[in-house]
Amino acid sequence: MGNWDNVSNWYDNLVSEKGHYYHENVIIPKVLKILEKKASVLDLACGQGILERYLTGETEYLGIDISSSLIQKANQYKKIKNHKFLEKDICQKFDLQKKEYEAATLMLAIQDLDDPVIALKNAYNHLKKDGVFIIVLNHPAFRIPRQTSWQIDEKQKMLYRRVNVYMSELKIPISISPSKKERSKEVFSHHFPLSVLSNYLSESGFLIRNIYEWVSDKKSTGGKSRMENKAREEIPMFLTIVAIK
Repeated sequence: MGNWDNVSNWYDNLVSEKGHYYHENVIIPKVLKILEKKASVLDLACGQGILERYLTGETEYLGIDISSSLIQKANQYKKIKNHKFLEKDICQKFDLQKKEYEAATLMLAIQDLDDPVIALKNAYNHLKKDGVFIIVLNHPAFRIPRQTSWQIDEKQKMLYRRVNVYMSELKIPISISPSKKERSKEVFSHHFPLSVLSNYLSESGFLIRNIYEWVSDKKSTGGKSRMENKAREEIPMFLTIVAIK
């Protein structure tokens, strides 16, 4: 996963206490609907604990992240006293005392992982039978850093998504401060086609129950608003996989 302590301040400024716009308006409300008030939730790669602050004290919650700085922030922002956070690398096999969580989540983090299979197996090993595993990621068909972009077809007056590659697995460096150029710190985004993600889940023991594709709820105004709004409705930002143990 790399050293996220080196970029934790950048990430905290980006996401903050309530999450970024799409956390607050798209991802969290839809994830909560899938969770359906599950009694216990294991939140993998929890960052500074965004999901925790939307859960009630009736839900037993454990958030795990590799970054001590982000775990410190999570405890600072924590809403419910009995909710817990733990500093641990989810890409290394671990054994928690509780192994019967009703749900596990991995939100906008699988693309940060060098070896997702170990993380998926950790989720599997700590879920009860028929427990749900919710994975939210930037849509792997339409939102690949440096390999997808918006283009305009002037003849048809249409905004469309250009995709340069899809089937190749990629590790893409992302500069957190592009203006600093060579002095900027980097994180890495891993691209996996859907077939690979499906195989990873199968290898880990999961069956896929549902796949959701979530679009942006933003609306444009101005001369190009019609094509921009249409493109948002047709090209999803996020892919969500709900898998069952």
